[in-house]
Amino acid sequence: MTGRKRKGRGTKNVPLLLIALPGLAYLLINNYIPMFGIFLAFKSYDFSKGVFGSPWCGFDNFKFLFKTKDALIMTRNTILYNFAFIVIGTALGIFVAILLTEIVKSVWAKFYQSALLLPYLLSWVVISYMVFAFLNSDSGFINNTVLKVLGMAPVSWYTKSNIWPFILILVFLWQTVGHTSIIYMASIAGIDKGIYEAAKIDGAGKIKQIFYITLPLLRPTITIMVLMAIGKIFFSDFGLFYQVPMNSGALYGVTQTIDTFVYRGLMELNDVGMSSAAGLFQSCVGFVLVITANALVRKMNPENALF
Repeated sequence: MTGRKRKGRGTKNVPLLLIALPGLAYLLINNYIPMFGIFLAFKSYDFSKGVFGSPWCGFDNFKFLFKTKDALIMTRNTILYNFAFIVIGTALGIFVAILLTEIVKSVWAKFYQSALLLPYLLSWVVISYMVFAFLNSDSGFINNTVLKVLGMAPVSWYTKSNIWPFILILVFLWQTVGHTSIIYMASIAGIDKGIYEAAKIDGAGKIKQIFYITLPLLRPTITIMVLMAIGKIFFSDFGLFYQVPMNSGALYGVTQTIDTFVYRGLMELNDVGMSSAAGLFQSCVGFVLVITANALVRKMNPENALF
């Protein structure tokens, strides 16, 4: 009887496994098989000798990566940009989610949600040309319309490095805030409406409801989102830092990140070992940061810890 029950249970799981198969295949191909190339970080890769015939070089690839003159710049840019993205992106995502939740009964609610999500569905190539349409020094909207009306001289935007940190942060927020807000909206939708009704009866206005009900109950979601972002703090969105500035050499000081540096090194020097070393370094540091941040969260509030 027990054998029949197990057989029946296994048969019932077959449709579920078939549904999960595409996702599992993607996970295997995209996340696990590439791990086979980790040892390339410790090899002086020679195309003529292949992967297994290339000589071992120890930590030379890591030394080369961090002895370059751009090592400090690219590390600083990667960390500071991601820190700004986490802080500002989280705050703005929650703010937009609360606003959209308040107008959910409006006929415009669906339009606002779709409009905010649309940029997230666009590729960075498309976004880069949209930005170029605004900032092009010859025919850009800002130079030919905004600055012209104000009587100001045209600006060569792609050579002004001091303003690009703000441009990149603005473009990132425009592209991602809609997606982030939807995640927080889903969490807000799960909050018991009876709590808000009780607060209303006690005389609490919208502001007090947000600060004393919504935000405290959003804390687990915020914690998970922040922990996931911290794990990628040594990674950068390649399209944002390479495509949007149009690979302008005058902007390398503020747009050079670890990912763009590795890409340029790979394309110019064909240094596969250094690229693999950078990827391994980013993954290891990200893993350590997630473990550390989660340990701190677990120490302060075990219920909000990721694991």
